[in-house]
Parts: sequence; structure tokens; C-alpha cells
Amino acid sequence: MTGEQFVIEMRDITKSFGTFKANDQINLQVKKGEIHALLGENGAGKSTLMNVLSGLLEPTSGDIFMNGEVVKITSPTKASQLGIGMVHQHFMLVDAFTVTENIILGNEPGRLGLLDRRKAREEILRVSNQYGLQVNPDAHIRDISVGMQQRVEILKMLYRGADILIFDEPTAVLTPQEIEELAKIMQGLVQEGKSIILITHKLDEIKAVADRCTVIRRGKGIGTVNVADVNSQELADMMVGRSVSFKTDKKVADPQEVVLSVDNLVVKENRGLTAVKGLSLEVRAGEVLGIAGIDGNGQSELIQALTGLRKVESGEIILNDEKITNLRPRKITEAGVSHVPEDRHKYGLILEMSVSENIALQTYYKEPMSHFGILNYSEMNYHARDLIQEYDVRTVNELVPAKALSGGNQQKAIIAREISRDPDLLIVANPTRGLDVGAIEFIHKRIIEQRDKFKAVLLVSFELEEILNVSDRIAVIHDGQIVGVVNADETSEQELGLLMAGSSLEKARQELEQQEVTENA
Repeated sequence: MTGEQFVIEMRDITKSFGTFKANDQINLQVKKGEIHALLGENGAGKSTLMNVLSGLLEPTSGDIFMNGEVVKITSPTKASQLGIGMVHQHFMLVDAFTVTENIILGNEPGRLGLLDRRKAREEILRVSNQYGLQVNPDAHIRDISVGMQQRVEILKMLYRGADILIFDEPTAVLTPQEIEELAKIMQGLVQEGKSIILITHKLDEIKAVADRCTVIRRGKGIGTVNVADVNSQELADMMVGRSVSFKTDKKVADPQEVVLSVDNLVVKENRGLTAVKGLSLEVRAGEVLGIAGIDGNGQSELIQALTGLRKVESGEIILNDEKITNLRPRKITEAGVSHVPEDRHKYGLILEMSVSENIALQTYYKEPMSHFGILNYSEMNYHARDLIQEYDVRTVNELVPAKALSGGNQQKAIIAREISRDPDLLIVANPTRGLDVGAIEFIHKRIIEQRDKFKAVLLVSFELEEILNVSDRIAVIHDGQIVGVVNADETSEQELGLLMAGSSLEKARQELEQQEVTENA
């Protein structure tokens, strides 16, 4: 095949950082009007390869062709001029700005040196309507959902004239409904002649939307396949290099005494509105209680209240028969709570600090990590090396800054830190967001191990498959309240979906029974 057949061709791309090769002679060929998936484990080199294509990094060696012509992409500005845009996993938006201000930032239309806001707004509305994005150009970023923020990022690329759009883990922070909407948006974009490169770990999404898939493993290209010709298991095995299991292997839970009791909890969100409205729940030793719900129904405020990061207005939080309501975070962690936060960058890591220092964040002030207030770096590094090996955190060594790790490896470092503290209660929020199937399998096993050690686990996840796979009981949250509690082996995605939309358990079961009768009639 010749280069003229491809809108983008990356030939023998190598990107080295010192002696480490993040990309090692990788080839990628993207056709016009296709969705091309880029699949690989955490740290395999997917984002590095796309950072080369989008101008954030320059390759150590190799060539890039566009429509058969060699191009030099030396900066994001150059990539934008060539019609290449990248929607990053962590959005690059200014919260205090409006949608319009974010989209035109750095590319402001003007007349006689003055910013023409009306022209910009009209163009944004036109592009938004053309591609079915339905974005309000006057809304502030801080006031819109994560899914809508992602649409703003897409709109930003389209506004700049991008014909090749790179999506980096685009569904990592989306609800199931938003994922369906994004799939429709991507299919609409390719029908308009755009080409999409989709970086993802989610095999079902590749099967749903992608035409072809290139697999890379540990920096090397494994091969490119037509998605219609392979199944999810074959893709997973190509990615990881071994057979992986999609189902968490676990024995029946044997719940014991109540570890966490939450009674009539009321918590406000940032704007002063009540987000958690008289919520009550219990988590027992030896069980995983999953909390299912659409994002924005009080999950974040609940977790922050449990971990001391947000004030409780009223109600009680009891841990091992001791009241911990409104204690400081350190007091709560010392009482036996570990927390894997939903936003690893905001609450889980200090990105400029080393992996070793981040792993010591909860214990640095104790022996043997410090002595009379003086940090013992050799002990910290020794401890970090052990956990890096045990949890398969892919890094050059423990001294590199946390920001140098891939998102999935950052997550594994946090999970290693929190589980290694041997907590009585492990609170995990979206623990496998951004992880590949091999890492998901590993993390789920670790969560079940905690349960089987008779620890209490509170799992909050927007992934219904994860909730059903890992939980023993499932509490569904809607509008800040628990609307139903079900056993995981006695429910379904359909039932949970109805509860998440606000239906009572009784009504949800009546509706599903009626559907079944209608279908069988």
C-alpha cells in the first residue's frame, strides 16, 4: 500500500526519553473518513505517539505523511494549521471562562484589533448545530457537565478547522448515556468526512464504533486489524500478550459486623445547594457495597464528607462504633479509612513530586518514613520500589515525577498506596477509570482480596459493568438519596438504569415485568 491511500501515515516513529523508548518504530496508517482505534495497555505508548502527531512532542526518528506528503509537525500550532486536533483525557479548559471564550482562546476573531464576540458566537453556534453538539456558547465551563465540557473540547477543534481528530480516552469520565451520545457524535463526524483516531482501553467501544484498530504493546506495534474480523477477547489478548478474564472471580461474600454507618447525612455542594439529602447506608466487613448513579447526584459530596474533605451539615458518620463526622482528613485516615479519589490529579497525587514521595503521602510523618520530623528517603524509596513491583506500576524508577506516568499507572500508584495501609474501610471512586483490561482485572482482584480479608469496601463507579461485577450489594443514588438497595446477583443493568433515573425499586420491577410480558406476547 502506498502513502497516498492514507490521510495520516506515521512510519517507524521512535520517541526516546533518555535510554527509555516510549515508542519503538511504530507504524500507523489512518484512512479518510474512518474511526481508527489505538489500543494498548497503560504506559504502552499510545498517548506519546499521539502527542507526536499533535505536535506536543517531536519524534526521535521516523516520518509523518499527510495525504502522501511528508510533513514536519513541530508544535500544536503547526498541527492545528495542518488540520490535526487532539481532545485530551484531562480537558484543557478555563473554568471561569464561557464556552465561547474557551473555544476562541488563542484564535480570537477581530476587526481593527478588537475582539468580535458576536462573530465568534455565531460561528460556534453554526458548527455546534452542524455536528449535533448542542452546546450553549454563553454557559460557563464550571456550570456544565463533564460530558458537555468534552463537547466544548471537540467544538474547539472543529472551530479551528480540524479534519483529523484525536480522542484520548474520551469516555473515561462519561456516564453511559453520554458515552452513547459521544458515539453518535463521532459517527456523525466521519460521515462529514472527518477522520478520528480513538485512544481507548474499552474493547466494547472499539467494537461499537471503530473501523480498524492498531494495537501497541510496551512501545512496539503489534498489528492492525479490521474490527469486524476480531472479537473482544482476541483484541484483549493482543493488547496484553496473554489471555485475560473479563469476569471477576470471587466467592460468595460473608459479611460480618457493620464497619461504616451513615445516618441521615446532609451535605451541601460548592454553590450552597444541598447535594446529599438525608442519605443513610451501611457497609459491613467482608462485603463490597457499590454505589451506582448518574454523575452529579451527590456521589462526590458523599465521598468528600466521608473522608473529611467536605463539611457535614447534619447527620452522623460512624466508623467502628466511633463518630468521625467532620473530623479532619488525617484523623479519619488514622481511624482506618483509605480513599482512592475520583480525580487522581486534584485529590490523589502531587504531580510535580516523585512517585516515591506520592506513595509516602499518607505515612511520611510516621516511623520508619521519618524520624523526629526528618524524612528517611532511603526507606521511602525502598517502600515505593516494593509497591511499584507488586502493583506493576510501569515507570523507569521510583524517583520520576508522578506527572511522567500514564494515567493508568498514576491510578495504580494511588491504589497501591491506599491498600498497603491495611484500612478497615476502603473507599474507591472510579478505581479503574482509564485502565486497560489487564490492569482492571488486577485492580478488581485487589478489591476482592480486601473484602476477603474482612475489610469493608465502598465502591463508587459510573461503570455499571464494574458495579455489577465487583459489588455484593448495590445502593442506587438519585438526587442525593438512596432510592434502592439490591443484591448484585439479583439485579440487572436495566433495573439499575431505571433506579438511577429516579424510579422506586417497586416501580422499576413492575415496569420490567410489564416489558417482559409485552415482549413474550
